[in-house]
Amino acid sequence: MSEARELEQLRQQIDSLDQQIQSLINQRARCAQQVAEVKHKYAQPGEPVVFYRPEREAQVLRNVMARNEGPLPNEGMARLFREIMSQCLALEEPLQVAYLGPEGTFTQQAAVKHFGHAVTCRSQISIADVFREVESGAAHYGVVPVENSTEGVVTHTHDSFFDSSLKICGEVALRIHHNLLVTTPDQKVERIYSHAQSLGQCRRWLDQHYPGIERIAVSSNAEAARRASKEEGSAAIASEAAAELYQLHTQAANIEDRPDNTTRFLIIGRQPTTPSGDDKTSVLIASRNQPGALYQVLEPFHKAGISLTRIETRPARSGTWSYVFFIDFEGHRDDASIAPVMEELRNIAVDFRWLGSYPKAVM
Repeated sequence: MSEARELEQLRQQIDSLDQQIQSLINQRARCAQQVAEVKHKYAQPGEPVVFYRPEREAQVLRNVMARNEGPLPNEGMARLFREIMSQCLALEEPLQVAYLGPEGTFTQQAAVKHFGHAVTCRSQISIADVFREVESGAAHYGVVPVENSTEGVVTHTHDSFFDSSLKICGEVALRIHHNLLVTTPDQKVERIYSHAQSLGQCRRWLDQHYPGIERIAVSSNAEAARRASKEEGSAAIASEAAAELYQLHTQAANIEDRPDNTTRFLIIGRQPTTPSGDDKTSVLIASRNQPGALYQVLEPFHKAGISLTRIETRPARSGTWSYVFFIDFEGHRDDASIAPVMEELRNIAVDFRWLGSYPKAVM
């Protein structure tokens, strides 16, 4: 058999499989439309109909990865299904998602990774603006950064929870790759723009390759790319998406100091999320200003054998040298092992707030 004949047979097989896949995707889409009809049918008068269920989507993606037999990697297969789910959800209700902008930021990439491309992403100037958009109902959900594996916590996100009733309903972990962007390949670099955290994440690389060059912190990496595209002698540290958006050339790729550089983002919304089977819970605790305060906060978790995944301290709004603790731990508040701990924390804290229980990042 000739090469041409073998290739023709394989292409015919691919065409046949494509037809079957397309038919099944449309069957799934029709099921999604029927789900919307059922939800409307049984909706209580005056109550909003909730179409997007983070816990259900997390369960579907976990199942996709668990049954995957290759050769596609688990994460690649999950991303394909994420887009199918995104398109199907859009048939039920097109989602409006607010994110920390401008266009081309890593937060926008996190929004697309979590929700897929079938949502409408709306850029916001600040983290506070993302919270306001969701609180007002102008957006269904918001996406905000909360911590980076190299540079640590994003304090503006934590502080926004002090005055907000919004709940955390999901998380996204995004590997962050930074690139040095210029207008032309042979451009002489006189100054480098980027977000302060990105400059910190590339500090050693910059010290080695561009010692003495001015580093200017701006509001976002996308803003850095915009400035670099307009100013002669300017470069930016930003993403591939920003390079494409502002038509910049990548002079050096993956310049972050740590190859595992990752940023965690939170999905915020107005409705609580039910258990998915593999969840996290976030709480805010204001303790009494007394010796052993931190021990009192942590002891209930130790006694119950609950694993803490993160603990951060922020100054309280009232009282000099008073602090609040932001704590993430494994489990959902509706789990039998978690509920008693939550009650004990309420009893020992000056102020206790449940910020949300949500599925762990799937991919």
